[in-house]
Amino acid sequence: MTAGPSLSLAERTVLALLSERPAHGFAIARLTAPGGDLGRIWQIPRPVIYRSITRLLEAGLLTQDAVESGRGPQRTLYAVTPEGRRLAGEWLDTPVEHVRDVRSQLLVKLALLDRAGRDPTDLLRRQRATLEPIARAVQAERPGRDGFDATLLAWRRATTAATLSFLDDVIGPAQFVHPDQGDPGEDERTAQELDRGR
Repeated sequence: MTAGPSLSLAERTVLALLSERPAHGFAIARLTAPGGDLGRIWQIPRPVIYRSITRLLEAGLLTQDAVESGRGPQRTLYAVTPEGRRLAGEWLDTPVEHVRDVRSQLLVKLALLDRAGRDPTDLLRRQRATLEPIARAVQAERPGRDGFDATLLAWRRATTAATLSFLDDVIGPAQFVHPDQGDPGEDERTAQELDRGR
């Protein structure tokens, strides 16, 4: 990834969401709230969204696009600059470096790629290749004499193995169906609904 400003996960998520289309902070906050599309993976409190927008504006990665009119308070729409779009795209295409980042960063990336209708298979394969050497190193480690060292190593081995298993499961061909292609079980459910309607 090309060097750019050091951004938090919240800032990168806001940048990627605004790369989809201009929006206001409240719309982004709804997506990252507990019941939102991204909030079920990783929640970003509303004040953090607005701080992220301010920081992205200061970094020249966003611009104020327009003011949304209508009932209620006027809301500023923000758009991504070409540099912001480039950084968001690079971040979405870059595997995470640590097993611990899969639960937050990788899942957020996969959700954002899905929202954009992009196939994540290439990212997932590169992600597995990135984590394989870590898994081998963890398996080769020997626990220290302290009892907790053995416990910690067992945890690291289990989480690493589970992460690789997860990646294998989602890389499988039947796992990613684009919304336009329908759900693999859709035809069966439709047939069942038709049978019930007879």
